[in-house]
Amino acid sequence: MAIITCFGEVLWDVFPTYKKIGGAPLNVALRLQSFDYNTFIISRIGNDELGEELVEYSKEKGVDTSAIQVDSTLKTGVVNVSLDNNGSASYEIEYPVAWDKIEVTNKSITIVKSSEALIFGSLACRDNVSKDTLLQLLKYAPFKVFDVNLRPPFYSMNLILELMNLSDFIKCNDEELSKICRALHFDSTAIIEQVKFLSQHTDTCQICVTKGKDGAVLFYKNQWYTHSGYPVKVNDTVGAGDSFLAALISKLLQREAPKEALSFATAVGALVASKEGANPALSQLEIVNFVRNSAKNID
Repeated sequence: MAIITCFGEVLWDVFPTYKKIGGAPLNVALRLQSFDYNTFIISRIGNDELGEELVEYSKEKGVDTSAIQVDSTLKTGVVNVSLDNNGSASYEIEYPVAWDKIEVTNKSITIVKSSEALIFGSLACRDNVSKDTLLQLLKYAPFKVFDVNLRPPFYSMNLILELMNLSDFIKCNDEELSKICRALHFDSTAIIEQVKFLSQHTDTCQICVTKGKDGAVLFYKNQWYTHSGYPVKVNDTVGAGDSFLAALISKLLQREAPKEALSFATAVGALVASKEGANPALSQLEIVNFVRNSAKNID
């Protein structure tokens, strides 16, 4: 079974009336595991009940947690989530917490070397300890997937550019793409032109941009693919982009045609947005039926 490793934050998303396990890298790992990948998560928790519960949940779902470190002083990460009337989420992210201090270990290096891909985001780099660890691990990764995650005030554009230049595949949303292009003094508001510019600027020929309910654009090995999205009634958008990325990367690594991979990923992201929390259960049959029924409605 192929191995994919995810690096970064593991935490609890605390909503007004409930809490859910989350963190973009863990969301991606959990979804990849559901697609029959052997997934590892490299992170750090506190020596507390929330951390223990997070690890047990991940183990139950099949994610390998042996590279999750335990911090003796900092607590497990918590994010306070607010939802607007459309289900769109905003986040208040506590700092510092355990995942800010992920250390380089021989085990994590060995795992990354044996992985088909290393998936990471920018949020985990808000602290120099975890950032330096990531930069060390990237040296050993055969395929580097960067999930841009602009969470003010926890990023700098210099950091984003550094990570993009180190990556083989970049995923962001349309708002993040516009912010990055403006910072680089590129004025076009057309997504295709922005992606072309970013590809040239970072020497990356694999870029995906999500557009919420309007689907996604994929620039893959200098070819263009688009999907206009699947209509759903949104419950909340937490984790939808993470599941989209997991679905897309899983299919592309399996050498699936990019057009079909994008369609599958868009369906998975839409289904997650239609349910509660970042990691709702989805069966392959549910995804297939959803795509089939959506096609009938379009016809």
